[in-house]
Amino acid sequence: MKQYPEAYLDYLLYFHAERDYFECHEVMEEFWKEHPGDERGRTYVALIQIAVGMYHIRRGNRIGALKMLQSAKANAEAIHISSLGLDSDKLQHLLSETLRLIEHNVYSYDDINLPIADPELAAWCMEACERKGWTWLAPSPLQDEQLTHKHTKRDRSEVILERARQQQIRKEKGGAK
Repeated sequence: MKQYPEAYLDYLLYFHAERDYFECHEVMEEFWKEHPGDERGRTYVALIQIAVGMYHIRRGNRIGALKMLQSAKANAEAIHISSLGLDSDKLQHLLSETLRLIEHNVYSYDDINLPIADPELAAWCMEACERKGWTWLAPSPLQDEQLTHKHTKRDRSEVILERARQQQIRKEKGGAK
């Protein structure tokens, strides 16, 4: 199998088996922050945004989902999406269709699956899930309140401080608030 970042492989497992979108966000964000010069940076952000968008829509936060998925669509650079073993055209179509349904307020939560184009990657993911006792492409456990509301139950003090710091930096540079 082609070499993929370990965090990305974890992301795929959480996304498609555990349906733990919060954990997807956490592992990819940590990886992205640890690799600031990576040419796939915007694409990692897109993956983070897709997970956060799915997290929001599963919780019924339509506006949050729209914002995240629109940004993900813009950040998902075709060449880099493809380098991660995904089908870029199918991903763009999937995001467009999901956004269209959310915008028209006819979206009822349903798991999405990222279009894996690399058959060796797909096989690796299925085998990794089997080793962990997870089910590849399992449906979201919508009754699991801990999973559905995971971000509201964590300590957000670091996130709040970082957002305030970034806002101060923008303010000092004369940028948007």
